[in-house]
Amino acid sequence: MRDLQRRLGAAGHPATGSEPGTYCARTEEAVRSFQQARGLRADGRCDEETWAALVEASWRLGGRQLFLTLPHLRGDDVVELQSRLTHLGFDCGRVDGILGPRTAGALSEFQSNCGLVADGICGVDTIHSLQRLSAHSGQGPGVATVREQERLRQRPGSVGDCRVVIGQYGGLSALTRRVTKELRQRGATAMPLDEPDSVAQALAANHFHADVYIGFDVAAEAKAVAHFYKVPSFESVGGRALAEVMVAALEADPELTAALGVEPIAVGMRLPVLRETKMPAVVLTVGPARVVGDSLAQLAAAILRAVELWSSRAS
Repeated sequence: MRDLQRRLGAAGHPATGSEPGTYCARTEEAVRSFQQARGLRADGRCDEETWAALVEASWRLGGRQLFLTLPHLRGDDVVELQSRLTHLGFDCGRVDGILGPRTAGALSEFQSNCGLVADGICGVDTIHSLQRLSAHSGQGPGVATVREQERLRQRPGSVGDCRVVIGQYGGLSALTRRVTKELRQRGATAMPLDEPDSVAQALAANHFHADVYIGFDVAAEAKAVAHFYKVPSFESVGGRALAEVMVAALEADPELTAALGVEPIAVGMRLPVLRETKMPAVVLTVGPARVVGDSLAQLAAAILRAVELWSSRAS
């Protein structure tokens, strides 16, 4: 518990007034503040996901050598490395804080261009070169965002040409089955997932080479939020486009919006499945379950409209 409170303080969310070694109200408040800042679900519980985020937040570029390992290194130092590389024109993919083969390749390419030993190890010399060149790189969107914008322009063109993964995390299997069935009837290659582990869902979607991932999560309260991947230094252009189209499709049905009891919104977050997927991805959180069950047909129709609009490049 003391380690938790120490890490919260180091991450800029001190549990001021907490009882040392006790998960008191002040500690819970600090956890909630940290979760909100990191784009995680802010429930005040320090679960495995929150603890992993706290550990990652403790790393700063230069605090350790960075290189390709299995499992891949993760942390805010990797985020800074990726951000600097992408703004300098070296494509490491999305800025996700995961040092995979693409980031390692971009790092080696940078080193080669700078006359450094291209060993794929980010040490002192590489960091100094990154910092020196970054000071003159401007504030553009970075090559990762440009590449994602280009992929967005190359969408399938019709829902029948789409490979879609539909996942759910408990309580919404009926919605998953209905959407999957209707997508298949329209010619799409659709795969449903009921795996409760979000990272496992992301890996399955990546292996499936999906064009789109849509996940469903149920809320206890009235809610209609389309989440897309976003961190302070990067957001998924394709994910935002899909989320905004989904919100528009929900809003287009006044009866559905009235039944949900809230205005649908799109929100950027760092949920694990959004971080790990390689394609445009959205997690739609809706609730409560009773309302979702009563509005199943309308909700499925709105989601289908969103996929059709997104794939037709109308968004």
